[in-house]
Amino acid sequence: MTFRPTALRSGIAALLAALALSSPARAAETVVAVAANFTEAATEIGEAFEKATGDRVTYSFGSTGQLYAQITQDAPFEVFLAADQARPEKAEAEGFAVPGSRFTYAVGKLVLYSTDAGAIDGSSDALGQPGFAHVAIANPVTAPYGAAAVEVMKALGLYETLEPKIVQGKSISQTHQFVATGNAELGFVALSQVVADDSGSKWMIPQELYTPIRQDAVLLEKGAGNAAARAYLDFLKSPEALAIIGKYGYGTED
Repeated sequence: MTFRPTALRSGIAALLAALALSSPARAAETVVAVAANFTEAATEIGEAFEKATGDRVTYSFGSTGQLYAQITQDAPFEVFLAADQARPEKAEAEGFAVPGSRFTYAVGKLVLYSTDAGAIDGSSDALGQPGFAHVAIANPVTAPYGAAAVEVMKALGLYETLEPKIVQGKSISQTHQFVATGNAELGFVALSQVVADDSGSKWMIPQELYTPIRQDAVLLEKGAGNAAARAYLDFLKSPEALAIIGKYGYGTED
């Protein structure tokens, strides 16, 4: 038998090519920084995105201010889902985001919440009662929902009275935890955190008492060349994602 190296190499090359064609494409991945209020909705959207595209998404949750600070310090985030418009705008202006990629993905809603079913009667009256020691808000410097809570208290003329009772969470997630664990009798939280909770009591705060919480998404420069990052932002605008966003009590913009 005559040994022919050229024929052998050709056979190996053909086999490798066949294996490559028969193997499933490796899933692409993207890393997304997400404002804490959007945790539950983002988790469900991520599952739907992975099912629809085969790509994977990894989330990092926190307050908008904290996440933005990490972005400026070279964090590996490729997409930013903020709880405001200011930080994504700033990211574009300072060269951390792709110009023209920003859009409003959700409009947040603020509620006053208590685990006590009788504490809130569907109005602001509970805030004027003397029978509670603490009211929880998110840090108004880093968390837009905290800034909105301060707006509400000032609009009601109660801020000076309530200020000694305020306890601040680092994020809206920690703020909700303060109320859920009984460390604060009342708390200003995101509707998305309690929309499915029939226990306790809540007051849906009228929009005229605080600046609308328009939450913007933006493609970060680190994700500019990642098709999965762009696909995630496209999916965020899809009917399937919008239905999930609405399910968690957010408004959306056309």
